[in-house]
Amino acid sequence: MMSKSLEKCNHSDANSERASYSIGRDVTQSQLSDEQQHALQRMRSGANVFLTGEAGSGKSFVVKHFRRELDEKEFPTLASTGAAAVLVGGRTFHSFFGLGILEGGPEATIERVLRNRRVVRRLQKIQGFIVDEVSMLSAETLATAQRLCRLARESDEPWGGAQVIAVGDFAQLPPVTPYRQQRRWAFESPAWQHSQFEVICLKQNHRAQSAEFLKVLNEVRLGKLTEDSIEYLNNRVVDWITDDELGTRLFPRLNQTQAFNGERLEALEGEEIVFETAYSGRSTAIEQLKKMAPIPEYLAMKIGAYVMLRTNDPKQRWVNGTTGTIVDITDEDLQIELESGRTVKVEQMAFSMMDAEGNPVATATNFPISLAYAITIHKSQGLTLHQSFIDLNGLWEPGHAYVALSRNVTPEGMHILRWDPSSIKADPRVFQYYSQLDSTQGEGFEEEPFLPSI
Repeated sequence: MMSKSLEKCNHSDANSERASYSIGRDVTQSQLSDEQQHALQRMRSGANVFLTGEAGSGKSFVVKHFRRELDEKEFPTLASTGAAAVLVGGRTFHSFFGLGILEGGPEATIERVLRNRRVVRRLQKIQGFIVDEVSMLSAETLATAQRLCRLARESDEPWGGAQVIAVGDFAQLPPVTPYRQQRRWAFESPAWQHSQFEVICLKQNHRAQSAEFLKVLNEVRLGKLTEDSIEYLNNRVVDWITDDELGTRLFPRLNQTQAFNGERLEALEGEEIVFETAYSGRSTAIEQLKKMAPIPEYLAMKIGAYVMLRTNDPKQRWVNGTTGTIVDITDEDLQIELESGRTVKVEQMAFSMMDAEGNPVATATNFPISLAYAITIHKSQGLTLHQSFIDLNGLWEPGHAYVALSRNVTPEGMHILRWDPSSIKADPRVFQYYSQLDSTQGEGFEEEPFLPSI
């Protein structure tokens, strides 16, 4: 049973007041909810903030508003992985701090970086930074970066006086660590405590709107299922579906995803049209970008292909993860009928990889789509789906199942192909961390505890 403090911070139920938008629509939200407004105000205050909350609580939307007010040179956005950096138009945490792969350990890395005048000047000039998906940074990485920042800025203040906005949910995907190295979360580093983060938890879920569904998701997030939740998930298992059933399959492994997408495209009648992605930049950077960009080197499609938009549209016609069917193809644009019934014109766009200074070093240009018949669970993080078919068999990461199941807007759109209770994993250290948070870390929204629904 959860403690009373944890129960208080559970997500709002389906009858509670909601923000004036739904991410599940084909447009992005236009207004911040009250708790999102509070989060934005605290980020503007200059305090170090850890912005957290369950999947679908609108963390990225708050950050998007905050970024509009910033000079990227003085307050950069850093991502924990290269793929995330390409999507958010930012830089990686590792490249910005010059960390590499921490060759030789933290001490050797610090000594090497401090000899690099460019990195030192970069750290001295910033007012602060945003780090997105902070859960995927290890304790060692965070500690090394914080010490570098203090040394470069010649200050014993947290991060040398630079403001830090950490964004993420430790109940989702874990830190990226070398093979067989013990995983240590960022919050396990003394640097996390030294940062004196004001913890702000967004509690309204703007994606899923079923109270029963949210309760099950919360138990999956904990890794502790009740009999009711087991029955609920069993009832979402589909015994048989046709291959042409529209909806995105979520698979644990890349080879499963590639095989299914290839089979479904080949089964369509009509001519296959291939658009080659145009690359520019340094050759070594291009090779890296090929692994990180959300678009493939060769984008194969047909009329009638089921595809996914991989960007947020500036005109708010779709979000990253919106799906639809190609109805026309020209050299200049694609006509895509979205699942809402609306048809949109999609033109080619560029995805860039930035160097540590924030300058593009490689660019990939093509239509911002991918086949939507299947995607890996890892790459589904951050997406919003209307219809999915999820393979939860043989998962190995904590938070893996939660990421997959929390992509859906409604439980009616969530279908499970295979699952086993052993695939529902959560790290007990994460639960313990969130359990220890309390309202003494700052003035909370409406004086409620900051604890996420975990």
